[in-house]
Amino acid sequence: MRELAAGLGVNPNTVAAAYRTLRERGVIETDGRRGSRVRGRPATAPRDELRVAVPPGVRDVASGNPDVRLLPGLEGALAEAARRHAQAPTLYGDAPVVPELERLARADFDADGVPGGPVGVTSGALDGIERVLAAHLRPGDAVAIEDPGWGSVLDLAAALGLRVVPVAVDDDGPLVSAVERVLGEGARALLVTARAQNPTGAAVSAERAAQLRAVLARHPQVLVVDDDHGHAIVDLPLHSLGGVTRHWALVRSTAKAYGPDLRLAVLTGDAVTLDRVRGRQRLGPGWVSRLLQYAVVELWSSGAVDRAAVARSYAERRDALVAALRERGVAAHGRSGMNVWVPVADETGAVTRLLAAGWAVAPGSRFRVVSGSGVRITVSGVRPGEVAGLAEAVAASVRPAAGGRFD
Repeated sequence: MRELAAGLGVNPNTVAAAYRTLRERGVIETDGRRGSRVRGRPATAPRDELRVAVPPGVRDVASGNPDVRLLPGLEGALAEAARRHAQAPTLYGDAPVVPELERLARADFDADGVPGGPVGVTSGALDGIERVLAAHLRPGDAVAIEDPGWGSVLDLAAALGLRVVPVAVDDDGPLVSAVERVLGEGARALLVTARAQNPTGAAVSAERAAQLRAVLARHPQVLVVDDDHGHAIVDLPLHSLGGVTRHWALVRSTAKAYGPDLRLAVLTGDAVTLDRVRGRQRLGPGWVSRLLQYAVVELWSSGAVDRAAVARSYAERRDALVAALRERGVAAHGRSGMNVWVPVADETGAVTRLLAAGWAVAPGSRFRVVSGSGVRITVSGVRPGEVAGLAEAVAASVRPAAGGRFD
């Protein structure tokens, strides 16, 4: 900054202010002593744009979508929602959360050991996460996010002007040493995917949760956000980190189990956080459509989704692929959910070779900050008889290419 100020003939404080403005607008990102660099794309350009075009005849295992065969039909639920609406149309001033949905959500939270707190409803998990972050953080604040992690959260943080601090992850969740370090360096918030972590399939274990809670107890000012988007598709228990610090929230999406187009998530947290979220919501959309809330109530209460069967279906395909890759000498990760993460030395080469072999996978660059290269494979569209062929194609794509040097 001093060199730039001297070259421009301005005060160093002016340069510092310019850097701060650029960072808050998502144009540059700062990484401590490593300095600042221009972001590869604007904060409003989502990582989802880093998709591989899927030509005809190529199998798409990159989209991250659930298996449509496991999603319930919505005809009955929407008809019931319309019937209820006809009996009592929603008007301005009505409660933002349908009482039955609040009771169902709170019962599920209680069953999973989530601390008590008010219940809110948002238009999907990302909407809930954004509202919780905006309730406590300001542009320039540091937020600790899993790396690799959900690309949309990484983009959201940048769009909010927040400084992303990457936290390394293994199969049991965020590394304790990494969390301890970033909180000690001043991170204001920590985002953790409780289960079915995207893209690695990590799930926070009981032991890891206890260790992380001990660390968080020493930083009561930190905002903790649990993302439980894997609810109802994972058979591993939830180990929430909420309730240790003063402000926390757990967001639970219906997208993976009931369908992405429902655009609904329930959340709970401390009273201050939920009050701020709901207050700001009133100044925008006001509430999430009661028609959608009625539909979700019907789906939940009628048992439209066999949660154990869905979790078993994803687990069988995921575990089979991880095992098949291991037999071929390829390390892979996928402890829960519908995704398998395969570390690779040459990400572009692996994606290209797999595309030529008839498989479109997601490039790891959509999910990484500083972690190593990899590819994400979504098993929801993979049939059991295809696992061996997919594993062989992946193994071939990551093997060193034959041939000599060309210099």
